[in-house]
Amino acid sequence: MSQDLQQRLVTMIEPLLAGLGYELVDLQLALARSGGQLRLFIDRDAGVNIEDCERVSRAVSDLLDAEDPIPSAFTLEVSTPGLDRVLRTPAHYARFAGQRVHVELSAPRDGRRRYTGRLLGVVGDGIGLEVDGQTIELKFGEIGRAHVVPQWPERGPKRKQ
Repeated sequence: MSQDLQQRLVTMIEPLLAGLGYELVDLQLALARSGGQLRLFIDRDAGVNIEDCERVSRAVSDLLDAEDPIPSAFTLEVSTPGLDRVLRTPAHYARFAGQRVHVELSAPRDGRRRYTGRLLGVVGDGIGLEVDGQTIELKFGEIGRAHVVPQWPERGPKRKQ
């Protein structure tokens, strides 16, 4: 998908969702000759349920029908971001400071492209990340994709009954 079309869709859809009380967490578009798929991942403080997804789907469908920005047929899917939610904006990084995250750079830095560690938060025009006991800073422009790594509680030994 072209970055221009993705940015155009984000620019169109984000204000609509904000007006409805939702946050656009991520947008994915896969176009093919036989049809494409547009996926929106939404969130809000109170959480998202199926009725929220239906409401957003109807509103976004109406907007896309009126504006017609996508040059081919597509299916619209609206979902929650899940536990491994994507981090896309500085506000996302600030919100999930302290969490374990996985970051993939657009281009390797010193031969390394992938980092997993504790997100320290937003630092200037990037983020601080603690990886293997060391703190590194990554600029937002370097980050290709990032997401939260779900943490599961450790299970203790089974009790005898």
